Amino acid sequence: MTASPHPLPVRKPPSAPAQSAVGAARRASSGVTALRFPDVPRGRAPRRFPVRHALCAVPLVLVAVAAVRHRSVLAEGFGQLRTASWPWLLAAATATCLTWVAAAFTRQGAVVQPLPKRRLLATQFAAGAANHLLPTGLGASAVNLRFMTVCGVPPARSSAALALYLLAESAGRLGLLAALLIAFPDALRPGTLLPAGATLPLLAGAGALVLLAAAALALARRPRTAVRAFLRDALDEARSVHTRPARALALWGGSLAFPACQAAGLAAVGRALELPVPPAHMALAYLAATVAVALVPTPGGIGSVEAALIVALVAAGGPAAMATAVVLAYRVITVWVPLVPGALTLGALVRLKVI
Repeated sequence: MTASPHPLPVRKPPSAPAQSAVGAARRASSGVTALRFPDVPRGRAPRRFPVRHALCAVPLVLVAVAAVRHRSVLAEGFGQLRTASWPWLLAAATATCLTWVAAAFTRQGAVVQPLPKRRLLATQFAAGAANHLLPTGLGASAVNLRFMTVCGVPPARSSAALALYLLAESAGRLGLLAALLIAFPDALRPGTLLPAGATLPLLAGAGALVLLAAAALALARRPRTAVRAFLRDALDEARSVHTRPARALALWGGSLAFPACQAAGLAAVGRALELPVPPAHMALAYLAATVAVALVPTPGGIGSVEAALIVALVAAGGPAAMATAVVLAYRVITVWVPLVPGALTLGALVRLKVI
């Protein structure tokens, strides 16, 4: 068999395309625009209800409700301010602003951990509004407990700090009242404060409540255990605070300055409306009235505080009509004027997650 004179050509396998170097950018062809297709949603998640935004509006709603309920008091109070001396009213407003500073000092003095100063002061301003919208003491306590929790204070220490604050504030108020009673023993006429023969039943009722509370704690085991644990934490917090002179000074200095500024505000309004009662006697009347209504669970003491202040000023020697005008003007300056900005501050702190 002879070989073919024309051998078939041998085909070479196709060469693989040359790969670009690692990291080299590919050149896009001219005139070609890259299109980005939107991702196809697999399923829309249901929107969550904005609870925090809704809570921001609650204080303003409560302010509107309170203003409508007490519109006659508001109208009368603002009417009294028209005839008052403005320098004394300015002094009353300054004393009111200083109460928030005193409260901030007392709150910081009740806890060892340092708290942010500006947020602490703003929280006291907002707590004042909450205190006038909820039963006495509950609004401010809730706001401050939440604030301390957000600042990293453990719940047990926050509760202990709150109890220490309330104890110091009560001791400061009672201490000032006792000092003024000793200095001015004839400033108040007790017969106008209480009906004849009412002192003994009131003391007996208070003693009965104390005995009932003690019996309930003695018989119920779980509440007794909880109270013991709380008192242990409170005593530990009090010892820790008093080992630091700066904290102790802030606690007790603020607890004395707070009621003193409140009483000074009432005395300034009394001077603005020319109430014929010495300023020290007006301060004594304020402290006596606020101690008397401390256990009345009304929102911010609205209603009960006015009545007690009028009775106390009359007991101090003021005419009933002028005492009523002073109390209404004082409550407008200390409660109603700061209420709207305080409610707005409260809503802003909730939205910013400060509380």
